Amino acid sequence: MPKKLRNIYINIRRNSGTILLLLPVLFVLFGYVLYPSIRVLWQSFRIKPGEITLDNYREFFNLGQRANLEALFNSLFISVGSVILSALVGVPLAFIFTRYRFPGRDIFASLAILPLVLPPLVGVISFMFLYGETGIIPRSIQSLFNLEKPPFAVDGVPAIFLVHTYTMYVFFYIFVSAALNKIDTSVIEAAYNLGASRWTVIRRIILPLLTPALVAASLLVFMTSMASFSAAFLFAPSYRVLSLQIYFSKVNNDLNMAATQSVILSFISISFLLIMRWYSGRRQYVIISKGVSAYETEIKGRLTRYIMGALGTLIVLILLLPHMTVILMSFVRDGSWTYQILPPEYTYKNYVKIFSNTRVLKPIVNSLKMASLATAGNLIFGVLAAYLLAKRRFFGRGLVDILVMIPWALPGTVVAMNLLFAFNRPTVFSANQIIASTFWILPLAYFVRNIPLVFRSTYASLQQLDDSLEESARNLGASRFYAFRKVIMPLVMPGVLAGVLLAFVTALGEFVASILLYIPTNKPISVEIYSQLDRLSNFGTASAYSVLLIILISTVLTFSNRVLKISTTRSMV
Repeated sequence: MPKKLRNIYINIRRNSGTILLLLPVLFVLFGYVLYPSIRVLWQSFRIKPGEITLDNYREFFNLGQRANLEALFNSLFISVGSVILSALVGVPLAFIFTRYRFPGRDIFASLAILPLVLPPLVGVISFMFLYGETGIIPRSIQSLFNLEKPPFAVDGVPAIFLVHTYTMYVFFYIFVSAALNKIDTSVIEAAYNLGASRWTVIRRIILPLLTPALVAASLLVFMTSMASFSAAFLFAPSYRVLSLQIYFSKVNNDLNMAATQSVILSFISISFLLIMRWYSGRRQYVIISKGVSAYETEIKGRLTRYIMGALGTLIVLILLLPHMTVILMSFVRDGSWTYQILPPEYTYKNYVKIFSNTRVLKPIVNSLKMASLATAGNLIFGVLAAYLLAKRRFFGRGLVDILVMIPWALPGTVVAMNLLFAFNRPTVFSANQIIASTFWILPLAYFVRNIPLVFRSTYASLQQLDDSLEESARNLGASRFYAFRKVIMPLVMPGVLAGVLLAFVTALGEFVASILLYIPTNKPISVEIYSQLDRLSNFGTASAYSVLLIILISTVLTFSNRVLKISTTRSMV
């Protein structure tokens, strides 16, 4: 055998394990992430079969037909505005609950993440009940002051901003709180001792150290807003945004324009992702110190402590109102609430109907089944891809890392359209079957949408492990698989569970992809909630479904916290 061929053969044998791991990862990434995106891009250049033109893009950017351009600018406006408003709420709350100590602070800080429990659609519905045209609060003010009509009604763009701010400020709150907890007080004290003013300390020390957290939160809020569907769909269906335009184009069977709109929405989201990553990487700020002391101040004045306590109580009440409203509405008899301030008739039969009628219970069963299937796929793929990228070296590693993160940058409407175009015909990736109008399209959408969640959480845990742990097990005679199963997996299990449970919760409440892809036999709970409101105005049944969804998500999150604590303790031992 020639020397060159022998060297190639030796390299292949030496890297055979990496190749065996890489092949299924590449198959999934190409088949369910890259190929669907290419199919949509190809469709956007077509008017008729075999005809390739730019007519779809000319129509999109045609100044004479401003619908699409208006949707583009409206989406950018909503997204940028949501980032600003969420930051104005989340950052001050993070400073208050992290920087200052006062009675009840720990409780208030824990309850500040309550909006995470509300799925997007349920959050929108609760705001409709509270602040809409016939909402409880406007009608209560009208009755209290004997007004001819309600003094306000949250609708249109203000309603979108209100819902987005309530549901998305949590990103800024969590990220900034975590960053503030890592700031060493001695650095700030040293700056003051050197004569720096409070504004200088904020501008030159605190803000630079908070830059990664602010960038990450801004990125999440911007991309979530670009993908937002529920708020615009229910509060402002006539206000054009790209996510709604894609839905309307699909409903009107204008699939070429839907593909074009999906490509443009993808381009904006990915561009913003790259810009924010570039900005975040321009400068690196780190704290180097012997120890990190809490960056907080005790509030000693009695009046100030009362004020802070009252402010915290007010914030908690505002946060609890949507949850309490949905629970209240779940006991309302369908069709009984019309013009009254509060519903006049209550019943527990909404829950009885759900659990006693298999047809009514089916959306919950469907959601649990599809979320479980998708999350199982996320677990297997996420752990495999994370281990491959964290512990193996191979050509094209950076490209694989980018492909894994692409679904995180794509809005739900785009993911749905990608899969619809890709699998409306037989392909090798669908076992030569058409799955676009079958039960399997939704679990596949959930799987693709949540690929980055399990991957990133597992990858972060694997990066913290020293390679010598696996090498020691191998030197003692363990196989590579045995070392992975007995040494590595127990140590990274907290990170794996965090990603898996987050993926499961996200799939349970998914509405954007669901409404574009569902069929009657696999209708999920989120679409059933919307159907009850849209067709029948069954506020009670829709709210009962919503409460059950909240309970499911809360149970999973509570269970995840306990499991993570146990796993972390065991791994430390």
